Amino acid sequence: MKKILFIIDKIELKYFEFNNLVTNFWLIKEFLTRGCEVYVTINSNLFLKSDIAYAKCYETFLADENIFYKNVKLDKIIEDFDLVMFRADPPVDVDYINATYIFDFVKGVKVVNSPYSIRDFNEKLHTLYFKEFMTDSIVTSSLEDIEEFLRKHKKIVLKPLNRCFGSGVMFLYEGDPNTRTIINTLTDSGNTLIMVQKFISAVKNGDKRVLTLGDKVLNYAVKKLPSSDDFKFNTHNDNFIVEANLSSEEICNFTKVAQKLNSLGIEMAGLDVIDGKIIEVNVTSPCYFIKEINSLYNVTLEKEICNFLLTKSLLSV
Repeated sequence: MKKILFIIDKIELKYFEFNNLVTNFWLIKEFLTRGCEVYVTINSNLFLKSDIAYAKCYETFLADENIFYKNVKLDKIIEDFDLVMFRADPPVDVDYINATYIFDFVKGVKVVNSPYSIRDFNEKLHTLYFKEFMTDSIVTSSLEDIEEFLRKHKKIVLKPLNRCFGSGVMFLYEGDPNTRTIINTLTDSGNTLIMVQKFISAVKNGDKRVLTLGDKVLNYAVKKLPSSDDFKFNTHNDNFIVEANLSSEEICNFTKVAQKLNSLGIEMAGLDVIDGKIIEVNVTSPCYFIKEINSLYNVTLEKEICNFLLTKSLLSV
């Protein structure tokens, strides 16, 4: 029986059962269905004894078509697992980075995505690896640079570098009376780097989530629609998620992105795309919208993902 460890977010652990909006729910359920032993933990439950890496974790089980975990904390050596899914949510802060350091002492275990790669890849800043597929972007803490960028493009978007789910993302237009306040707030008065991008007006029609698996782009994509009170997607429910077709150009372009990411140790990623332009590359715990894709496309995406993970991990069940 194969043993798999999921490192998830503490909020996700708190609301573990019935959480079928979460990618990990579907993957854990599928692995359990296949007869695997699956354990869950969080970043703060990773630790070292001398140079041996451990996780304080909980064993999961399947009942009534749902997943649960036994409320007994077990100390497990990480190298005893066959596969580790490193999928804690940002922010990628000091505690997050320290968790990735634990894996410097783990050998011979497949980890997806690679903690080293996550540590070295910022989901906003390193999107510039793919600048040919992006809107105009800069990374800076300079008020003057951002004001010059605003004069050039008239409308811009400002993003903190280490948050998730759209937290702290601001829209700014030339002449906005709050311009300096917004810039100074996000940059901590010139002390913190942020990403600044040319505003893409097509965002009013939503942004696509393009999914990579290994060096390929999946055939299934969704469009995330903005709510009436925001310029971006901020509500995860069926009313704001619809089917999205990928053009042949997008598939060609984003396959190149997938191949680059895969070479870096990032085998699962979610590209956020507006009007054919990448605005962000999600690598820490990318949502694959499995519930929605299964419904929209009449597929079982979790099976495809688990087949890939088991094959890549040299496992057979």
